Amino acid sequence: MTRIKRGSVARNRRKKIFKLAQGFRGAHSKLFRVAKQQVIKALRYSYRGRKNRKRNFRRLWIIRINAAARVKGLNYSCLMSNLKRAQIGINRKMLSQLAVLDVNTFDMIVAQSSKK
Repeated sequence: MTRIKRGSVARNRRKKIFKLAQGFRGAHSKLFRVAKQQVIKALRYSYRGRKNRKRNFRRLWIIRINAAARVKGLNYSCLMSNLKRAQIGINRKMLSQLAVLDVNTFDMIVAQSSKK
């Protein structure tokens, strides 16, 4: 019978973990057991971070819209209420981009929403 060489499955599993652990400091990227724990922890943090990023950006957009609306003599809630009443369907991301980059268009939208 021919000799069976083992270890390729285990080696590939370890290589996968070490690839994910690249850049970790000290034993966290050198020793398999420690690296595995840190990779699991890092993946958990990254999952949570993807959820938090959405929240943080929405907060940032609302802050920007509120600041631009206050220059026009409104506050955020009044502006959003007027937009909804005027049936202007624009999301917060686009509205904040307009408030920062294209003030004239933002002014037109505020004026349109206030008319109705």
